[in-house]
Amino acid sequence: MELIINIFSLVGSLALFLFGMKTMSEGLEKFAGDRLRSILAAMTKNRVMGVLTGILITALIQSSSATTVMVVSFVNAGLMTLAQSIGVIMGANIGTTVTAWIISAVGFKVNIAAFAIPLLAIGMPLIFSGKGNRKSIGEFIFGFSFLFMGLSFLQEAATAMNIGDMVAGMLAHVPQDSFFTIILFIIVGALVTMIVQASAATMAITLMLFGMNIPGFGFEQAAALAMGQNIGTTITAFMASLTANTQARRAALAHMFFNVFGVVAFLIVFYPACDAVSWVVENLMGGGNDLFKLSAFHTAFNIINTLLLIGFVKQIEMFVCRVLPMKAQDEDYRLRFISGGLLSTAELSIMEAQKEIRSFAERCQRMAGFVPTLLETKDEMEFNKLFARIEKYENITDSMEMEIASYLNKVSEGRLSDASKTQIQKMLRQISELESIGDSVYNLGRTLNRHRMHCQEDFTAEQMQHMMTMLQLVGAALSEMLKRIDQPTTKNGVKTSLNIEHEINNYRTQLKNQNLHDVNAGLYDYQLGVFYVDFISECEKLGDYVMNVVQAGKGLNNDFGDGPINGQG
Repeated sequence: MELIINIFSLVGSLALFLFGMKTMSEGLEKFAGDRLRSILAAMTKNRVMGVLTGILITALIQSSSATTVMVVSFVNAGLMTLAQSIGVIMGANIGTTVTAWIISAVGFKVNIAAFAIPLLAIGMPLIFSGKGNRKSIGEFIFGFSFLFMGLSFLQEAATAMNIGDMVAGMLAHVPQDSFFTIILFIIVGALVTMIVQASAATMAITLMLFGMNIPGFGFEQAAALAMGQNIGTTITAFMASLTANTQARRAALAHMFFNVFGVVAFLIVFYPACDAVSWVVENLMGGGNDLFKLSAFHTAFNIINTLLLIGFVKQIEMFVCRVLPMKAQDEDYRLRFISGGLLSTAELSIMEAQKEIRSFAERCQRMAGFVPTLLETKDEMEFNKLFARIEKYENITDSMEMEIASYLNKVSEGRLSDASKTQIQKMLRQISELESIGDSVYNLGRTLNRHRMHCQEDFTAEQMQHMMTMLQLVGAALSEMLKRIDQPTTKNGVKTSLNIEHEINNYRTQLKNQNLHDVNAGLYDYQLGVFYVDFISECEKLGDYVMNVVQAGKGLNNDFGDGPINGQG
C-alpha cells in the first residue's frame, strides 16, 4: 500500500511541476499577447536577431516546446518566413537551458516552500483581479510557485521510494564504459521527453538523479540523457504541424533536423566535450556544485550547435523544402491559416484569424477582377467559363465566412482582454461584409448573364465606358480596403476610402439620371436600361460593403455622416 501511495506521490509531484510550468508559461504569453506583433517585427531583421528573440522568449516562458509551437503557428499564419523560424528555433534551444541553471542553483538546496507558499499569497488577489494583465501576472506567480513546489515534492517522493537504489540496480546490468550505453541513454532521454512533452521536466528529473550520486549514473550518462531530451522535444512542434500547411511542417522538420544534427555531431566528440565542460566548471566556476556541470553541458551543446548551423540557414531551408515539396495548388480551396485549431493564447489565435481575413479580402478582390473581362468578352465559351468561376468563388466566400466566424466564436469562449473582445467584434463584422462583397460580385455576373440571355441589344459604347469606369472605381476601393486591413488605424487611409465611396455614390446618381434621360430620348430601349442601371446600382452596393469593411477595421459605425452602413449608400 505504501508503495502505491509513493508512486502516486511521485506522479502527482511531476504533474504539479508540469502544471506549474504550463500555468507560468500561459500567464506570460497572455501578458505579452498584445506585444507579440512588435516582438515579431524584431524577428524579421536577421538570423542573429531571430536567435536572440528565441532565447529571450523561451527564457521568459520557460518552455522551448511552447516557443516552437508558437513559431510553427506563425509560419502557418504567414507571419514569419521559414528562414526566420529556423533562427528562432535555434534560440529556443538555448533559452530552455535557463531552467536547468535555475534548478541547479536553487532547486535542491533551498527550502522552496519557504518562499513558494508566500508567493501564492501575493498571486491570489491578482488571480481574482478584473483586469486581464493583473490576472496574467497572478497566473505566472502561481505557476512559478507550483513549479518549484512540484520540484520539492518530486525530490521527497523519489527519496521515499529509494529511487536511487532502484536506478542503481537497473544500471548494474548495463556496461559502464560502453559507447552503446551512451546511445541507450540518448534514446531513453528522447522517449521520456516525447511522453512528458516537456524537456524542462525531463531535465529536472535528470538533475535530481544526477544529484543523488547513483552508482553507474555519472556525468556522462546524465549528459547523454540531456542530449536525448533535445530530440524528444521536437515531437511537440511536429505534432502541432500535422494539421498545418506545408511551410509550418517544414519549420517543424527544420527543428528536428537541427537537434538531431547536434546530437550526432556531439557524439563524435562526446568524451572530450564532457572533459572540457568538467574542466571549465571545476577551474573557472569554482567547482562546488556538480549540477552545474550538467547545466553547462546542456548550454554548451545548444550554443555550439547554433554556432555550427547559423551560417547554413538557407541550406537547411533548401533541405526541408526538398524533403517536403509544395503540392500543386496546395490548399487552394480551404482556409490557409486557421485550419490547425486554436493556439495557446487568444491573442495568437486572433493574429492567425486576421491573416485569414486578409486572404479572404484578397480572394474577393480577385473575384471582382473577373468582371471587366466578363463585361467585354464576346466569346460565349469564355463568358461561361468566367461566370462559372465567379459562381465557384461565391460559394468559397460563403464557406470562408462561416469557418472564420466559427473559429472566432471559439476564441471568444476563452478569457479575453477588453481589447481582444473589441477586436473579435470588428473581425466578425469584417467577414460579414466581405461575404456581402462576394455576393455583390456574383450579382454583377448574374446581371451580365441575364442581359446576354434575355436582351437582344448590346450595351452602347457610352454605357460600356461608364460601366468600366465604375468598375475601376470599385477596384480602387478594393485596393484601398486591402491596405486598411493591414493598417486599420491610419486616419488618412480611411479618408481615402471615404472619398472613393463618395465618388462612386455621386457617379451612380449621375448615371441613373442620365439613363432616365437617354431612355426617354429613345437612345436605347427600356429593358437595356434596366440591366444597365442594375449593374451600376450593384457596383454602388459593392462600394458600400467595401467601405463597411474599412469602417469595421477602424471600429467606426457610420461616423462619417452619409457613409455606408449595411449596404446603404
